[in-house]
Amino acid sequence: MSNTFYESAGQNWFTLDNVYIHYNWTHEATFNATDVYAPSTNSYHCQHVSSLQKYDTLLVPSANTDHAAHWHITFTDFQIQAFTVHSSKFAAASDCATFFTPAILMGLITSLILLLVLAYALHMVVHLKHIDRYEEHKTTVYFPRNTEAESTEKNNL
Repeated sequence: MSNTFYESAGQNWFTLDNVYIHYNWTHEATFNATDVYAPSTNSYHCQHVSSLQKYDTLLVPSANTDHAAHWHITFTDFQIQAFTVHSSKFAAASDCATFFTPAILMGLITSLILLLVLAYALHMVVHLKHIDRYEEHKTTVYFPRNTEAESTEKNNL
């Protein structure tokens, strides 16, 4: 493990440089694990630290001539803290899971597409115009009064 101060972050970060595995005192495998890092005041937690590609390959064989190329190793619920350990408990964990997992990314893209469709639909509804070209207009009917009919009416009274 190494401990390095980064000015941009303003604090020390630890890095797990290598993982050495000894099997039956005769076989040794060395993996590079430089993607395992966290602030020195925190611990590092990851659901899977593995040499398998389906778990994001955080453990990479150090050399092709090493026995590590023939091994597939997975640590489940892995947590490590290099420095500032107090009362034999882990500090707050810096998790390896990223915020933009494929599921979250697809959900955001789908929401964006639906939002664009809704905006287009609202735009079309707002700009609707009443079509009155083909409708028959009701006009006021004017009936001229017949003066003859009026005079006969008055005489009858």
